[in-house]
Amino acid sequence: MAIGFGMIGCGMISRFHEKALTDVRGAKLVGCCDRNPDAARKFADEAGITAYATLDEMLADDRIDAVSIGTPSGAHLEPAVAAAKAGKHVIVEKPLEVTLKRCDKIIAACEKSRVKLATIFPSRFHDAPKKLKKAIDQGRFGRMTMGDAYIKWYRSQEYYDSGAWRGTWKLDGGGALMNQAIHTVDLLQWLMGEVTEICALTDTLAHKRIEVEDTAVATLRFASGALGVIEATTAAYPGYLKRVEIHGSAGSASIEEEDIKTWDFAKARATDKAIHEAMAKRKSGGGGASDPAAIGHHGHAMQFADFVKAINKGETPAVDGHEGRKAVEIILAIYKSAQSAKPVKLPLKSDPVLGKK
Repeated sequence: MAIGFGMIGCGMISRFHEKALTDVRGAKLVGCCDRNPDAARKFADEAGITAYATLDEMLADDRIDAVSIGTPSGAHLEPAVAAAKAGKHVIVEKPLEVTLKRCDKIIAACEKSRVKLATIFPSRFHDAPKKLKKAIDQGRFGRMTMGDAYIKWYRSQEYYDSGAWRGTWKLDGGGALMNQAIHTVDLLQWLMGEVTEICALTDTLAHKRIEVEDTAVATLRFASGALGVIEATTAAYPGYLKRVEIHGSAGSASIEEEDIKTWDFAKARATDKAIHEAMAKRKSGGGGASDPAAIGHHGHAMQFADFVKAINKGETPAVDGHEGRKAVEIILAIYKSAQSAKPVKLPLKSDPVLGKK
């Protein structure tokens, strides 16, 4: 029996969720709802599914086993909690929410109702990061020394002007970090481990009429003792591929978009040859560097497949609510450091008050 999904929010990202679910065996998109009824009807007509007048109506349908939430970032909490109370499993587009308090309420509601919760971070499911993670777990890097993330993207002023929620603290939760770079922030902490201290600067340098940053630089200390850097912007024309670099006393490797770009270890292994051969052949496209709609849906499909498997087998999704919360906390710590002009220790004891001078 296929797991029936309901789509909450029918904006741009819902198209990727719909394509991903089409590719997942054992999943079926049943219906959708949106605060704008016209948007829901249009999406439903295109996808050949049911458009519900309200969220309550959708949650009352026994054909719906799980919901996929693609509302603006700061509006994830309310539908997630409602779905959990209705006994529906919940998968949420990144970020899980825009404050730790709101993240924790989603996690608590799903745990109380004993439903599965996942945060969408498709980059973790690509082959290159998984190979890098395996090499780290095997100790091939020796003593970890540095872990860096570079997300130098471009978004036009028209992008921010296209929706009243974009570029606001309340609904976007932040700028280049919370909306665009969060995928790579999550990937960096997944690879390098817990972050314990952050010192950061942020600014709005190239865009108007937004409350949040379009440029950010942060230095990090990891629990391992390694240091790192996060550079994120939506003001680097024309936009370049995101990059993660990992370094240690016995090896270094880097990823550009979905490809391994460097792979060098003091002690070579037979499996390294195949990786180097693949490196010479592959070339990533532009991803979302300059166009948010120019991403593929295959990463989403792999994550939805993991979510369906977790539901059917009673397992924990690979990126559950607790995992999804981690990148939000790192980004909030960057904002707090930039606003206070002081280093910030993690974990955070409470949400910072953002947007106040």
